[in-house]
Amino acid sequence: MSGLPCSREEIGSLFLFEKLAPEQLERLCREGRVERFEPGPVYAEGDPATCFYVLLEGTLVLSRRVGSQDVEVNRSSARGVYAGAFHAYLGDRVRQVYNSSLRVVEPSRFFVLPAETFSRIMHEWFPMPVHLLEGFFFGNKNTQQAIGQRERLLALGSLSAGLTHELNNPAAAAVRATSALRERVAGMRHKLGAIAAGPYRRDTLATLVEIQERTAERVAKAPALSPLEASDREDTISDWLDDHGIADGWRLAPTFVQAGLDTDWLDQVADAVGEETLEGAVRWLNYTVETELLMNEIEESTTRVSGLVHAARQYSQLDRAPHQNADVHELLDSTLLMLSAKIGPRVTVVKDYDRTLPRIPAYPGELNQVWTNLIDNAVSAMNSVDGQGTLTVRTARDGDRLLVEFGDTGPGIPADIRDRVFDPFFTTKPVGEGTGLGLDISWRIVVNKHHGDLRVESAPGDTRFQVRLPLTAPAAEDRSSSLDV
Repeated sequence: MSGLPCSREEIGSLFLFEKLAPEQLERLCREGRVERFEPGPVYAEGDPATCFYVLLEGTLVLSRRVGSQDVEVNRSSARGVYAGAFHAYLGDRVRQVYNSSLRVVEPSRFFVLPAETFSRIMHEWFPMPVHLLEGFFFGNKNTQQAIGQRERLLALGSLSAGLTHELNNPAAAAVRATSALRERVAGMRHKLGAIAAGPYRRDTLATLVEIQERTAERVAKAPALSPLEASDREDTISDWLDDHGIADGWRLAPTFVQAGLDTDWLDQVADAVGEETLEGAVRWLNYTVETELLMNEIEESTTRVSGLVHAARQYSQLDRAPHQNADVHELLDSTLLMLSAKIGPRVTVVKDYDRTLPRIPAYPGELNQVWTNLIDNAVSAMNSVDGQGTLTVRTARDGDRLLVEFGDTGPGIPADIRDRVFDPFFTTKPVGEGTGLGLDISWRIVVNKHHGDLRVESAPGDTRFQVRLPLTAPAAEDRSSSLDV
């Protein structure tokens, strides 16, 4: 880098300054400077924005940091292109840092204006345009925040509907089972009173109680049967009950089969109590079996409710630290569960997880927001065709990164708009159904906050959004980074 003379005529020939008066050009040359840079870096993304650069001759390259790589976003040799502290006129109301890196690929000259001077000149020479620019900048920022909040509220509404739907089924099952259990317990008390008043010897009652205990144990270990196997066993038990003079045995047989009981068990009961009291004993044991099955149903339902509440806590991360070592599979599973009503029964979900992947340093609550946006977009794409398809969620190791891929069988993203899907407010959804901020927010969370990468590959019937996240924390991670970049 070296200092060079500043020519009013040269900078006045640039489109930025061609309308300025001679005294204004004189001030620019007096308070600014011309510098020559050899091939290499001029400034780095994230450094304090101290200068405003205007290209006089040469070639500049602007790049953005994506994960551990610098991605070129612009290359130009046009005289007058500018970069650097062009938001300096906003002063200390925003954090003044370079939002990209600048380098030159050949010896190049720049007109360089200190940021403070640039800000002062803008306010002195162009007060009305500055007010308009300030209004546009902060208005746009507020609009993004407001619509981003609406995006999150829409997602929350969808998640709440899904969670309510998922909680309703086991809760209703538990209520039904509890009501039925109350009836069975009342019947058991009545039957127990009849048995106590009947002709049972003390040792017979003890044997019957022992059989009851073994019966309860067998219910807990009942095998899963195919419909054909269950039907055959019901016929066999029904015949046994008919042969032993027990009326309506066909009503009792399905309960015994569901509990994993067979005719050998019935033979044990018959040997223990005798024919004259067999029917009362069998019906009493039927109440025992029904009670155990209902308690199992209640346990399964309440366990399901507990699991859903755990998934909701896992999704919201309400009781977790904002930044932690997270298992992406737990995050993905909780999000899929929360979105199950949105996904619906016509979309098949395929999980292709690499369970050997380690936990990664992340902001889990914000990654769940990314998963929500990408899954929602995938489902919406498939719904736009015929409402059915396959959602594939895949995890894998990709070098020093963890890959999370969301694939759908929707119509695909046309090539002419594929480069715009991450732009703020760009959406292909009908008016009122999308804000155009879901992918923009996702990109900011993945790239800016997690130093990762988010990209899309698309063809008709095969669209894949790929998130790549570092397996380890950067050497100097900025935990206070913001999405407002």
